[in-house]
Amino acid sequence: MLAAAFLGLAFDGVELGLMPVASLSVTKSLLGDAYAEADGGVWFARFTAALMLGAAIGGSLLGNLGDRIGRARAMGVSILFYSAFAGLGALVRSCEEMMVLRFMVGLGVGGMWPNGVALVAECWPSASRPTVAGILGAGINVGILALSQIGRFWPITPESWRWIFAMAAVPAVLGVVVLAALPESPKWLASRSVEKKPAPPLRMLFQGDLLRLTAIGILLATVPLVGAWAGSKWMIPWADSVAGSAEPGYKAATQQWWALGATIGSFLGAPLAGWIGRRRSYFLISIGATALTWSMFRLTAPLEASFLPIVFAQGLVATLYFGWLPLYLPELFPTQVRASGAGVSMNIGRFATAGGVLAAGALFTWFGGDYAMLGGACALIYAAGMLVIWWAPATDERGLG
Repeated sequence: MLAAAFLGLAFDGVELGLMPVASLSVTKSLLGDAYAEADGGVWFARFTAALMLGAAIGGSLLGNLGDRIGRARAMGVSILFYSAFAGLGALVRSCEEMMVLRFMVGLGVGGMWPNGVALVAECWPSASRPTVAGILGAGINVGILALSQIGRFWPITPESWRWIFAMAAVPAVLGVVVLAALPESPKWLASRSVEKKPAPPLRMLFQGDLLRLTAIGILLATVPLVGAWAGSKWMIPWADSVAGSAEPGYKAATQQWWALGATIGSFLGAPLAGWIGRRRSYFLISIGATALTWSMFRLTAPLEASFLPIVFAQGLVATLYFGWLPLYLPELFPTQVRASGAGVSMNIGRFATAGGVLAAGALFTWFGGDYAMLGGACALIYAAGMLVIWWAPATDERGLG
């Protein structure tokens, strides 16, 4: 179960990392002679917003599906979704077609996280959960790291980019295996056997005592999601625009250094929360992410010697959140709505992210295409986490109910 969830999230990471490294090449290729310099940032924002919007809807619906038909089966459906529609990206003829496909990919990307996290959380003893949550948190960034290595050896250019989308369809094999052979969560099976009634509807999360927990979960997930996609992810198209055709592998190198730090950070996020406490750790992560993201955009620049080391450090600290969330969010909700609650928290955060990315795209134009100004301003999103976390209940002693 852990291996299947880890691989599902790693391939999730491949889909998430695809457009940051390929967006500029895709846009130049599809627009042809009509391409203008500002189009790179505008279409990157649109592709990302479409993915986030799909992830928000898919995570909520497929998370609820996991409470209805089982975590493993919903996870298999999610993997097939993101694989099939990513592969179709190799056939697109316009940026608009690619934007629609990124939305469809997002449906599966969003559904993978809550079902994988709920499945594994319910199958491991409490003493092991910080380590296991760290492994799952690292999964997405292992996928991004693997993609960066592929991009370094086989550069993605305006003349050659369709192959990377065809390759992104390969995880469909894992989806079939999960549907056919992966055991279901024993805790979910026991819950359904005892209750002998249908899974609760999504609206239950917005009623009674669960309303406050759901609101807190959404806010805690929104801060790192908006910070990452509306802010720090702009470093890769920034690196691509500066290095250009003279160093076509530099954008992949930038993603590699970020993903290397992110793999370490997302693994350590859950153990850090177990060591110093859920709320204190989130607060400290927010301070570090704000400072390093601002420094990455305002104190250095692509091709400067200091750029890649700061990219590595920012990736390490800002992704501690994504090891923290797989540990904390399942603790926030009871078993009967655990996958739905985690899915809604993570993926309504992505609705905000879609809006944030579009707003960042508008800011990009307002700043005259200045990536450094945009990134420095968006770094302040992480500072909101320093306030939000003190509204969250402490679950350190309670663990998984």
